[in-house]
Amino acid sequence: MTTLVIAEHNNEALKGSTLNTVTAAIQCGGEVHILVAGSNAGAAAQAAAQLSGVSKVFHADATYFGEGLAENIAAQALAIAAGYSHILAPATAYGKNILPRVAAKLNVSQISEITKVDSPDTFERPIYAGNAIATVQSSDAVKVITVRSTGFDAATTGGSASIDVIAAVADSGKSAFVSREVAKSDRPELTAAKVIVSGGRGMGSGEAFKLLEPLADKLGAAMGASRAAVDAGYVPNDWQVGQTGKIVAPQLYIAVGISGAIQHLAGMKDSKTIVAINKDPEAPIFSVADYGIVGDLFEIVPQLVAELG
Repeated sequence: MTTLVIAEHNNEALKGSTLNTVTAAIQCGGEVHILVAGSNAGAAAQAAAQLSGVSKVFHADATYFGEGLAENIAAQALAIAAGYSHILAPATAYGKNILPRVAAKLNVSQISEITKVDSPDTFERPIYAGNAIATVQSSDAVKVITVRSTGFDAATTGGSASIDVIAAVADSGKSAFVSREVAKSDRPELTAAKVIVSGGRGMGSGEAFKLLEPLADKLGAAMGASRAAVDAGYVPNDWQVGQTGKIVAPQLYIAVGISGAIQHLAGMKDSKTIVAINKDPEAPIFSVADYGIVGDLFEIVPQLVAELG
């Protein structure tokens, strides 16, 4: 029994989600191999080889792998798929784009967004916006699985896997990279941040979100938002936390003016410590909060900043 992990990376370093996926792969049992398909991605392959529990890294290098186009990465994974009992990738936009293609070609069912490995063929995954956990057992010869990173600790370094340079499959020609618009910020990336300060519809306006910036600055935090705040145009959509946004599990999550719809809770309730600030004592957010403050956020947030001063 051997598991293949399709690594998400930027050609220079592995993304954090890959480390969580490796942990899930180790829990599946047997050896763990990693596929690093990229352009001049030798550094990412070296990083993969240093992960504890990994026994082999396959490195395929071609210019048309550089932007992670799903058609090409899936084809490369399929080229080496024979003999693997499990094929895993992070449950990010990257993994969600690649693995359904792999599962379809292998004629097996994909298991999506697992949060726990019960046994090599049995896994747990959230359903109904996280209000229930489904236990799924697969009888497929190959288990094709996306891994929700918040369910697993990051793999540690200390390994010394071999790196096999393999021939790259031909460019499929089915898609081409045109451009990418990347939001630039001095703050930590939302999905990797240890502290997140999020605002909701209770902020009232985009201008009011500036009230949260000093608090985020004091804590070295990323800034997030509920879908209601994003839909209202207060902040950019890449700030959105929730079932249809980003799934996060920081050490500290501060929810300001967020009522706590189940779709939002599904994206942040695995946070280690949750602090909620809301004027409605019946707000659902308090059901998951470790600490709650009932009151006017426009008074409380400046007081918090002053206390941290």
